[in-house]
Amino acid sequence: MTPDDSPTDNATPETAEDESNDADNPLPETVVDEAERLTRLARQVGDEAEQEAYRAQRDDTLAEHDYTARLREEDETLVLYPDAWLDGDTVRLERVEDTDRAVEVSLSATAGDDDWAAIEAANAELVERVADEHGSPHAANARAFADFMGNHYLTRIEDATAEHVQEFTEEYYPRNAWATADQRAAVDASLEYLFAAADTECPTMPADVEN
Repeated sequence: MTPDDSPTDNATPETAEDESNDADNPLPETVVDEAERLTRLARQVGDEAEQEAYRAQRDDTLAEHDYTARLREEDETLVLYPDAWLDGDTVRLERVEDTDRAVEVSLSATAGDDDWAAIEAANAELVERVADEHGSPHAANARAFADFMGNHYLTRIEDATAEHVQEFTEEYYPRNAWATADQRAAVDASLEYLFAAADTECPTMPADVEN
């Protein structure tokens, strides 16, 4: 079996009754999303060094959970395997105790509004408006949020929820934006400008659930 092939029904799950929820859901959804996002970015950029950087960041993220990524080219599917299943680059069927531990994510483009290119074009237009009207550092912050919504959630900016904004400002932005001090100081205003460009208000969490 090659690394691009996912386990088949020949591998019978042998799930113990006392297995934890972590066994049923071996990877946190945020980790799967991040692996997908970084894989999509690696496929989109033209520079080989950038491609390798995105792949390395993805692999490091998965390694923290003892998982490895493989790309099944024939159907454009990202497959995440537990390291324990692998012998070099080969999946060993005798090591597969529960096929549900593998995670598969389709990378193929979908039709309509879910198409990444269409979402990116719409979000990029809003970023350009912010750049034209408010300049730097707001344009850089708007671009970071557009990347977050498009690559991480495949969602248009105007459809972002308060939870999206909170995750962006508290988790994604500090880790991934590489923002300058001026950009960090302006990020709240930048989001207000970005949503205003989309003719909507910036969503916020209710006061009773805010930290």
